Amino acid sequence: KEEFSEIEYEPTPVKDLLTEMKNISELIIDLAYSAVLFHNQEIAEEVRYLEVRMDKLNYDIRIMAMMAARSKEDAEQLAGILQIAQSAEKISNTAGDIILLMKENTEPVLPRILAKADERIYRLKITEASQGCDKTIGEFNVESETGMRIIAIRRKDYWIYNPQSKNTLEANDIVIARGNDEGYKQLNAFFLGKLEDIE
Repeated sequence: KEEFSEIEYEPTPVKDLLTEMKNISELIIDLAYSAVLFHNQEIAEEVRYLEVRMDKLNYDIRIMAMMAARSKEDAEQLAGILQIAQSAEKISNTAGDIILLMKENTEPVLPRILAKADERIYRLKITEASQGCDKTIGEFNVESETGMRIIAIRRKDYWIYNPQSKNTLEANDIVIARGNDEGYKQLNAFFLGKLEDIE
């Protein structure tokens, strides 16, 4: 984090700051577990970047609160916002702690722990035979039809994190998704071209 040692305050609406913190909070834990589970340094680096980004957002909110508080009533209202921001940062810091597991010999243990969870993280590959190729995630309603949430896509030499319904899937994409075993089997069969549709 040395490159972020000098932070400049950038005036940003508090709604935008909290929205970005919420989005990072939802994504960063999934990415951290994915990094450890698949022992992937690129995803781990993204987690570290998002952790630093969260620190910056939390800093901006604190400055905004100090500049905006002109009375006791203002301070009381802003205290709630600061508590939300602090909670989001704790989630981010926890993700950073999870990444530290990559330095330990945890590979045999972690999959057994995650196997007991209601939801798991899966790695899938889209083949050229899949009807999902060159279609958006929203076109075949992945989450509503399978219960699987796509949290990242590996395409050639880069990653797409937190993809939205408008994002297109391509042949040979590697998909990191979260869900249950039944949803995984359904989505995996679709991506392998064994199912023409997931409805």
